Amino acid sequence: MNDTTDAFDGLDAAAGLDLLRTGQITVEGRLTSASNATLYCTVADGARSAACVYKPVAGERPLWDFPDGTLAGREVSAFAVSEALGWGIVPPTVHRDGPFGEGMVQLWVHGDTTVDLVALSRETDNPDLRHMAVFDAVINNSDRKIGHLLPTPGGHLYGCDHGVSFAEDYKLRTVLWQWRGEPLTEDALAALESVRDQLKDPGSALSDVLGRHLTEPEVYALGVRVDLLIHHRIHPYPAPDWPSVPWPPV
Repeated sequence: MNDTTDAFDGLDAAAGLDLLRTGQITVEGRLTSASNATLYCTVADGARSAACVYKPVAGERPLWDFPDGTLAGREVSAFAVSEALGWGIVPPTVHRDGPFGEGMVQLWVHGDTTVDLVALSRETDNPDLRHMAVFDAVINNSDRKIGHLLPTPGGHLYGCDHGVSFAEDYKLRTVLWQWRGEPLTEDALAALESVRDQLKDPGSALSDVLGRHLTEPEVYALGVRVDLLIHHRIHPYPAPDWPSVPWPPV
């Protein structure tokens, strides 16, 4: 687990994850630009406190291509895949009860506001960004916008908003197509092989989380995507019959 503390109010990722599970959530405000109810909160247990995002299931807007009430679980599943890959792409995320019922709670990333996100999204020699492109292919992310890139002052790159992921059909929609068709790096292949092994183990932490939040066909499709990436050993291409870039891209 990534131990970056600059992004999480002085907590490392492990302590932040524990706080998310056990602390008391207090709503401070709402992010009005989000399409679903997204609440800015603090989570505290007396000794520790951190900012977080809380997305209650009750505030999810129905979508035509995803089952109602499943977006929070998909966010938690994305965190589980991020951890299984070993890249710390998704901030610590849990599924728990909150002031407005069950939902997703994720540590707020205090990002580096001096970074030009548009320029960052176009880089070709950034290993963390390239890892994110592979991660998005694994989870079938249909909404990787530029604004979902969260670089920290310490140089780590996080990503957020993974609720519209894990569809059975190929729906990869992202601003990170600069490696399409290029060979996967050896470290990416090793991480994918690790995920494949964890998916085959019904007792793994990854299998446990996915089994609670995704359907069996969705978990099967995830395994197929991992197998295809390992077999072809290249970054995927955009689908010919699906928009390849989210709108708006920022």
